[in-house]
Amino acid sequence: MTLAQMFAEYLIAGLLVLGGFFILVGSWGLAKLPSLMTRLHGPTKATTLGVGSCLIASMIYFPVFGGTYSAHELLITLFLFITAPVAANMIAKAHLHRQRHGLDGESPEDDIRGLPRPSDRDWSTFEGGSGR
Repeated sequence: MTLAQMFAEYLIAGLLVLGGFFILVGSWGLAKLPSLMTRLHGPTKATTLGVGSCLIASMIYFPVFGGTYSAHELLITLFLFITAPVAANMIAKAHLHRQRHGLDGESPEDDIRGLPRPSDRDWSTFEGGSGR
């Protein structure tokens, strides 16, 4: 085993441990945080970093030890980092919309300070395309 391969093994092991830690923390946050708005942080931040770290470890492993390179892991990582924040934003906007119009029950965990009232015109979710 060469010095480069040994360094690659340590790097891959470190990335896998780091990825496992982030996935564990993200999963714990998804299960234990009190409201939907706080639970969004688990899968969108920590778990995304964890899966991304494992995919980067795979991108290092196959060229060093397998002798072949594949762009699949890179494409999966890019797709994950692009879609996770967009999905979280859409879930948060839908939740705020339902909460504002009273479609969700009263939940003390979801009491968000500073939520705009129906008279506010600058709230992007509720403009409705009136051309103003």
